[in-house]
Amino acid sequence: MRKLLTLLLASTLSAVLPAQTLQLQKGDNIAYVGSGLADRQQHYGYLEALIHQANPGTELVVRNLGFSGDEINTRHRSDEVPTLEYFLDLKPGDLTTKSGNTTVTYHAGAHFHANVLFAYWGFNESFRGAEGLEDFKKNLDGFLKKHLAADYGKGKTRVVLFSPLAHEDMKSPLFDAAVAARNNKNLALYTAAMAEVAKANAVQFVDLFHPSAQLFAASATRLTINGIHLNDAGDKAVAALQFQGLFGKTAPPVDAKVLAAVKDKSTEWHHRYRTVDQFNIYGQRSRIKYEGIDNATVIGRELANRDIKTANRDKTIWAAAQGKDLAPDDANLLPDLSVPPNRKEPVPYLSGEEQLKHLTLPEGCKIEFIADETTVPELINPVQMNFDTKGRLWLAVWPNYPETNPTTKNFDKLLVLDLDPKTGKVARSHVFLDGLNCPTGFQFYKDGVILIQSPDIWFARDTSGKMEKADWKEKILTGMDAADSHHETNSICYEPGGAMYFSDGVFHRTQVETFNGPVRNTNGAIYRFEPPTSKFSRYVPYGFANPHGRVFDYWGNDIITDATGNANYFGPGFSGHLDSGSHSGYPQMWSRPSRPCPGTAILSSRHFPEDWQGMFLNTNVITYQGIFRAKLSPGSEKTKDASGIRGETVEPGLVKTDNTKAGNFRPSGVAVAPDGSLYVMDWSQMLIGHLQHHLRDPNRDHAHGRLYRITFPSRPLLTPKKVDGEPIEALLELLKEHEDNVRQRAKVELHKHDSAEVIAATQKWAKQFDASKQADAHHLLEALWVHQWHDVVNLDLIKALLKSPEYNARAQAIRVVCYQRDRIPNAIDLVVAGTKDEAPRVQLEAIRALSFFNGADTAKAIAAAMTLKDSKDQYISYCLRETMKQLGSLPEGKGVVDPKALQKPKDIEYGPSDKKLSKADKKLYDLGKEVYHREALCVTCHQADGKGIDSFPDKSKPTFGSYPSLARMTGYPNNPWIQGEPDRAIKLVLNGMYGKMTFDGKQYGDVTAGQAAMTPLGQMLKDEEIAAVLTYVRQSWGNNLSPVTAAQVKKVRDANKARTAMYTPEEILKEHPLQPGK
Repeated sequence: MRKLLTLLLASTLSAVLPAQTLQLQKGDNIAYVGSGLADRQQHYGYLEALIHQANPGTELVVRNLGFSGDEINTRHRSDEVPTLEYFLDLKPGDLTTKSGNTTVTYHAGAHFHANVLFAYWGFNESFRGAEGLEDFKKNLDGFLKKHLAADYGKGKTRVVLFSPLAHEDMKSPLFDAAVAARNNKNLALYTAAMAEVAKANAVQFVDLFHPSAQLFAASATRLTINGIHLNDAGDKAVAALQFQGLFGKTAPPVDAKVLAAVKDKSTEWHHRYRTVDQFNIYGQRSRIKYEGIDNATVIGRELANRDIKTANRDKTIWAAAQGKDLAPDDANLLPDLSVPPNRKEPVPYLSGEEQLKHLTLPEGCKIEFIADETTVPELINPVQMNFDTKGRLWLAVWPNYPETNPTTKNFDKLLVLDLDPKTGKVARSHVFLDGLNCPTGFQFYKDGVILIQSPDIWFARDTSGKMEKADWKEKILTGMDAADSHHETNSICYEPGGAMYFSDGVFHRTQVETFNGPVRNTNGAIYRFEPPTSKFSRYVPYGFANPHGRVFDYWGNDIITDATGNANYFGPGFSGHLDSGSHSGYPQMWSRPSRPCPGTAILSSRHFPEDWQGMFLNTNVITYQGIFRAKLSPGSEKTKDASGIRGETVEPGLVKTDNTKAGNFRPSGVAVAPDGSLYVMDWSQMLIGHLQHHLRDPNRDHAHGRLYRITFPSRPLLTPKKVDGEPIEALLELLKEHEDNVRQRAKVELHKHDSAEVIAATQKWAKQFDASKQADAHHLLEALWVHQWHDVVNLDLIKALLKSPEYNARAQAIRVVCYQRDRIPNAIDLVVAGTKDEAPRVQLEAIRALSFFNGADTAKAIAAAMTLKDSKDQYISYCLRETMKQLGSLPEGKGVVDPKALQKPKDIEYGPSDKKLSKADKKLYDLGKEVYHREALCVTCHQADGKGIDSFPDKSKPTFGSYPSLARMTGYPNNPWIQGEPDRAIKLVLNGMYGKMTFDGKQYGDVTAGQAAMTPLGQMLKDEEIAAVLTYVRQSWGNNLSPVTAAQVKKVRDANKARTAMYTPEEILKEHPLQPGK
């Protein structure tokens, strides 16, 4: 292979004949800028290594500022992230500047002054086709003129412009050759345009499109992972093409020591440039003062140290390029800044065994201690767990929560536990993958693991096939944002048909390059990803704060949980396609007792009682620290949700702690084991939340984690099914099993086998079932899901299931048609027929699927959707509006969609109480309503109706409340905390409040008992926004008080600027006593 590739390169390099060559000088600072081709090169390092090797002694400094998904004039970033120009002219020290209208301070620790730019543009822009060429050339010309004239501290900048690569034909049924051909036509146009603009600006141009097309066509093996992004061999080959194009000579062999040094440096720089928690470091939350110190300053010092570590590794590279060995010396790092805790009283950590005494469960259940950090030292802050096909329990552990720092020695990990089949306890543990940072989600795939390492999704394998220790990994997706590590991709799950689901929370700005163009999203979303085909799309773009929970039930219905408010949604109703924008205002399927929820599961285990099967398990980590149970049932016409499912709380919950005695019990996840028992992982943290405490608060724990097991002793445990290494026929038989986890693990194992053999065996296996029998419907559906998992269309099976007596099977067949519509003749007709099905569930799936059609099918989709315009079903009505919004946005749908079909029910209005507010005050009120309802702000705790949550989910504490009301209180003209002059309320919004208080007969604010504190928002909200939100509160829910002005807020802010601590109830009431009731 290596010899063949060398011969291919030799023949291809002759086509790279640069009109200009780059002459590097001692001390040049080279910056890679551009989109994914630039971004991904830092993880391979071949071109940079070649440049250092060819220029020993020149002490070149290279920084990769590439960013997947970028275009010349499009930088999709979270708030207040530094500009490209900031990084091109980096100086040690602090820089206070403006980001929009906001004053920000950035921190750096080393010099970098780019005087050579490698610019990689044209790929993402090319999806606009010929129509976008003129704009592209104009933008590119402006980019070149701007940077050629710039001086970033080392004189005028030299620019080398690189074209995009060709789209490789993967020569596989998993990838459409027509898509590659379409893209290459556009890429050729944009390459020619780039050459033209480069020539006009006298800029060196390296054409990578034509030589890479030759390279791909001649190679016997794939050089990309998906046609557009290089694999390791591809990057190495293209590095040689680039070297030839840059310098006009053949690249030398890559020196392993130089390459290793380059990768080590790039790792440090990547942690700096693409740091997680950017919204907490640069954005609004960065400036919140905790005991007088903010995240921007403290983490800014860490970023400065990342700069220093990166610069230290430049020296190692220079030495390696000269054949010398030099270990990095980091003795020059700046000292970390200390952070005082803002929660003073310590909460002791009980051992895993001791904590058992304070956990209560339903009658008949038993909980056992399995492991903690004393028995498995790596078991610290577990964040996701899954059982593999061998029955082993894997956990992503996060000891560096919320993120690593420059001096971290003990990194986050993927941990594997072999469990004793008799006791369920840990027989052996080992680390599969180390050196991680925030591994908040993972899932098994073939013979490896797919995991998140923001901003990237990686596939890691043990090439021995034993799945013991990863020795190979490949970046398969780039561009998942990490503006807040709490909100990044987590709880990665499978749908029954093999696609995986990722997520984003609020503040995120994800942009992922795909072969159909960049996928961009602002704030919250769920994403759908097919690993075999690399298809990536927005599944549910929505105003989520933090969608941690995703589960699929026995019939493939999904429930999505927004963790912050523990809002639970029936997935099919709001997962229709939108080209742009997001869904909003979708109804919840369960009135949850409390919030927040970090993880969910479906109880599918015959070890537990029959009436427990299919229960929704919902973990909670504040107020109620335990796991709720909810019974899931089909909706009804009476409740106007017959197309969906609804949840009903079952008391008592699965497990809960006594917060006053074991307050650090934070169940972050639950999973069904192969023997049918339930494993519960305990995050084991004194502090929860990024907003409430400094990222580096010393009370954030880095030393504890727990694992428990729940059984039902009066019922026998299940005999674990053998999955790993089983033949195809045996695995197919496992698809008849009741337990969801058995069927999923069987399909994961099937994916290790040859797809053609699996499909042939599946079709033979399916012949034993009768599509006209309801009892056989799920078995045939599993057969269809196996086809989908292997990306194979079986139209006969689809049509048979569309006639099934089981409506759930018919609905899922429509869903499969939706995702295979590009390969099913007249797929629109199958979906249209679904709108006429007698079952609302099938109608809903059909309305959803219609949103994915376009072009010539648009008119037919609109007509079919409108047949259900009179439906009273809340899910169908919602999905219809969203589908019509999408179809009406298409060229073929403009002017066709009836605007009335887009109308939605009016929101409930809670004010203003004074109907004669001035125009200016009404404008302020409306702004306040928007602020109040922002994700993770007031509405999360105090609720839309202003009534808070006066009940406490722990029924043993009847005098406790969860979140106090802001509404008018009986016996008072208004809410007593709002009554009178606004200064009291202004101070609480600015500084927050911490401590026990009694309100309307209920106790609130006892953080030691799991109750929440009032978060300070003064650094997040401007004076006008605080005035607005208080005006909204004072004019809503029965309150009728005068508006608040920005001048009043400013006066209080200025007078109180020396205060950095939260108020206690005693302090605020001493300054502003409550007025007596009437």
